[in-house]
Amino acid sequence: MELRKRVKLSEPEHNLSLFQDASPPGTCSNKTWDKKRSNATHQGGKVGLSLLRGSGTCSGSPQWPWLQCVSVATGLLLAVALALSHAWCVDAIHENLLWFSQLTEVEREISFRTECGLYYSYFKQMLQAPSIQEGLSELIHDNLTESKRTINLLQRMNIYQEVFLSVLYRSLPVQAYLEPVYFYIYTVFSLQAVYVIALYLTAWLLSGSWLAGTLTGVWYILNRVDTTRVEFTISLRENWSLPFLALQVTTITCFLRPQLSALQQKVTVWLMYVTTFCFCLTWQFNQFILLVQALVIYTLDCADFLTTTQVTTLYLVQVSALLSVWLLQFCNSMILGSLVLSFIVAALFVRHCQSGLKTGSPLLRLGKLLLHSATVLLLTCTINYLAKRVLQLRSDEHIFKFIQSKLGLGSTRDFDASLYLCEEAFGLLPLDTLERLAGTLLLYPYVLTLLLLSGTLAVAALQNLRPKGGSAEERKGGGEGRAVAFRPDVAYNLMHTLFYGLLAFSTMRMKYIWTGHMCAVAAYGVCGTELWTLLLNALHCNSKVLLRLVRYAVPVAMIACLYYKFWPKLMEEVSELREFYDPDTVELMTWISTKTPKRAVFAGSMQLLAGVKLCTGRVLTNHPHYEDKDLRERTKQVYQVYGRRSPEEVYDILRATGADYVVLENSICYERRHRRGCRLRDLLDLNNGHVMDGPGENDPDLVPASHPRFCEAIQTEDAAYSALFARTFQNKTFHVYRVKKKRKKGSKTSSEASGTQ
Repeated sequence: MELRKRVKLSEPEHNLSLFQDASPPGTCSNKTWDKKRSNATHQGGKVGLSLLRGSGTCSGSPQWPWLQCVSVATGLLLAVALALSHAWCVDAIHENLLWFSQLTEVEREISFRTECGLYYSYFKQMLQAPSIQEGLSELIHDNLTESKRTINLLQRMNIYQEVFLSVLYRSLPVQAYLEPVYFYIYTVFSLQAVYVIALYLTAWLLSGSWLAGTLTGVWYILNRVDTTRVEFTISLRENWSLPFLALQVTTITCFLRPQLSALQQKVTVWLMYVTTFCFCLTWQFNQFILLVQALVIYTLDCADFLTTTQVTTLYLVQVSALLSVWLLQFCNSMILGSLVLSFIVAALFVRHCQSGLKTGSPLLRLGKLLLHSATVLLLTCTINYLAKRVLQLRSDEHIFKFIQSKLGLGSTRDFDASLYLCEEAFGLLPLDTLERLAGTLLLYPYVLTLLLLSGTLAVAALQNLRPKGGSAEERKGGGEGRAVAFRPDVAYNLMHTLFYGLLAFSTMRMKYIWTGHMCAVAAYGVCGTELWTLLLNALHCNSKVLLRLVRYAVPVAMIACLYYKFWPKLMEEVSELREFYDPDTVELMTWISTKTPKRAVFAGSMQLLAGVKLCTGRVLTNHPHYEDKDLRERTKQVYQVYGRRSPEEVYDILRATGADYVVLENSICYERRHRRGCRLRDLLDLNNGHVMDGPGENDPDLVPASHPRFCEAIQTEDAAYSALFARTFQNKTFHVYRVKKKRKKGSKTSSEASGTQ
């Protein structure tokens, strides 16, 4: 591994060029990058043997000495070792948390909680199908997930990973010694290893040192509580998609490096497309994550840190990936109506029309940029509004209601928005997260790196506003007269961590996108030459020997400190033995499997019904995949079993959904986990216009309900309820009632009498 040369700060035309890639010994200087930034990719010269070689190289550079090859090989081996270590850790914690290997099949399936169970059920369904073709046909014409409806699951949900994995399991000769559930789990854990490798490579590319990658991997593993939750939410879509997002960031970092040959550029662009496509295919929230990324690209473009070719390429990669997923998902209208597509179309169109955007005096340019941004915003809203009207798209309304309510711009009584707002995962980032990150020495170098880079980026952006003569495209093409050349790969990663950091602070669930990349940025600050050069120059003690000493000694000392302090704790956590214990749910699933018809329809909470689908294969009325307007409305109706509604009203609702059985949960009916106003029964009361249970204030427009709470009253076996519902199963947690096919004649009169008493 070679150190990059220091760049003197005293040179007037390169006052911030410490953030350029300095050339390793034996290569050409990167100070020519300012003049050849955009046309370097068309030279077609050889760039060396590896992009991990630190920073830039020049055409015709000599072969590496053997020491450099050893260094790169060592770095790659460390990347694999750290990745496997992380995969082993999460696997050991998952096993010891549940004693998974000793569980029965139904207990293993119950351990896939909430929507995780729903997604895993499709993997199981594909394996149980007589053939792959029949399995795909069942998914495309599914009538088990939503009663009285036939839906295309490949269009509605992001479950291609389950399909691919089931085909792979059928094809590989592993069935004799590896159970399907382990094949599934090990695949997800292997993707976590890929995640670590991607972060490792990003830090290595930014700093030019594999020590940065090592520190990144160590930080990621030690901050596991805040970087991943894969060990207990295995099937969650983000656990499939975030490794591909990290790989995409790595390829973007590589793409934005200078002096790439034409071949390397093409390969990098294709890798960007593949990783973006895989990310979009595996998570339904891809459009919102890509929207933030598009805003990052837009900001860098406005500040003149990226060339026109780079900006257009990055936008088109996003569009191509989204359209590919749109085709695979049978023309899913939610993708065409996404904000990110509307934004990219608006940004490219307005940019094409405003050719003189980056000319004139600083104030004139700033005014043009503000007008440009306002035009892009207005056009984005217009395109998105028209697209949704044409497509009649309402699938993502709940997300925008959630955002409006979170910003205080919408009704706080909206049922769908309140379901999200009342969950801790969708609240603000707790401060104890920062305390944990500081405890592993991650937060301090990250904040310092962020402050120094942000300050330098701001100065560079102001410098770029100065008139330099010629058109903007000429400066983009030749780079002549550029006063400040902030490395575009560093600029992208800086804006990436800033934007996703803001997203994480606003919504805690999104912290898993931020904290992993946070490790790479902090490691770049510790191991890169640029920030140390800036600090040592500020202290007037800069020298090659001192720079080399601190650049290597500080990360090694930090790794040693982290090993000494946290390795025993990690081993203790990995070896801690617990056991899965949920006898009530096991009893319920066993009863459903053995005592009810195979085509019986069950109603209940979204979370429980996902387990019913996986463990028993019965038909559901509703489920946790909430990205459908009709399903959300049906879920709200089914949840009236926890509201204050008459038995006749609840009966009519359940019969309308085709329900044969309804499962009531004491944990919801008598919920104490959430505060008043956030319990499910409170949300239903507010939505129905009824006052809430318990002491506390109520809005003046709320009125007392005329009926008792259904989930409580039905347990009294009053005649009004027993005429319509028959209890068929109960234990300490669950009560199952059969919905009778026909009402008894006197039921309505009895109900009215009961409600009057």
